[in-house]
Amino acid sequence: MPYHNVSDILARESFPSAVFFLASGMFEAHKLAPRSAAPFATQQRWLLSHAAVAHFFRPIGAVKPGLSRQSFGVLGPFLGLSSRNTAHTFFDEAMQYGVIELVDDRVVGHGSLAKPSFESLSLLALWYNLHFQALDLLDDGQRYAQFSTQWESLLPLIQPIVAESLFLSPAVRAPGSLYRIFGWIDSGGWVMDRLIAGVDRKTFSGQGRCFTDVRSIAYLARSTGLSSAHTSRKISQAQSIGGLGWIGRPGHSPMWISRDFYEEYAQFQAQKLVILDGAFAKALSGGVSAAQGAHHCG
Repeated sequence: MPYHNVSDILARESFPSAVFFLASGMFEAHKLAPRSAAPFATQQRWLLSHAAVAHFFRPIGAVKPGLSRQSFGVLGPFLGLSSRNTAHTFFDEAMQYGVIELVDDRVVGHGSLAKPSFESLSLLALWYNLHFQALDLLDDGQRYAQFSTQWESLLPLIQPIVAESLFLSPAVRAPGSLYRIFGWIDSGGWVMDRLIAGVDRKTFSGQGRCFTDVRSIAYLARSTGLSSAHTSRKISQAQSIGGLGWIGRPGHSPMWISRDFYEEYAQFQAQKLVILDGAFAKALSGGVSAAQGAHHCG
């Protein structure tokens, strides 16, 4: 049975292990393919990416079917994710970086149909695989084994369900203040992933501060593709509201994050896991015949 709410997931004894697994996995995935991961670089772009793929598989609302610059310019405002101009800019950049590609390059125009590239769909499948592995850590499930061997047929079924749930979730659309500091800047999510992944598990069970293995802002900037100045500003913002700091001399000692920082991050992951678990169960309930009849990713 799928998890019905965040509390069910938070109550699992192995949930912190799942959180650390996700943080490490998503940070490593970014390092492997930083160019392909660019559409996920901010909270807004992450949601726009989910919207684009979902609309490609199944039209959202009354927006014209098919993924085009024209339809995406309507989709962004329709979902309250962006202005029309921002949606158009995102579409153009996704095309430029090969995240999407024209269905027929002989026909080029505002209404020309596009599709996600196989590379970007593979990256999305990796995102799902990481989350299903995290869910399996909670209850020894078999979601990862099922999805990873059938992802090309399951993705068209599950992505529209997941995207709709993400858009409707207040916890996803408006996370906590510490999460927002990083979530709305380029690569800020990966800064959070690296900080959480670096938490010392031996001291984690204690209350208050969680010590990490991160020592310098310059390292965080290099590893996430941000400038040192930009990273420093965001670290200072988080520090000013008690979200993080240094054990000793700044830049020469390990950083710590507050328990509130961890909890905001963990709550966000738990919300995603609930959504993905429910969507996966719903997609599977459609049966093998539905999966075989779905739009193929190739």
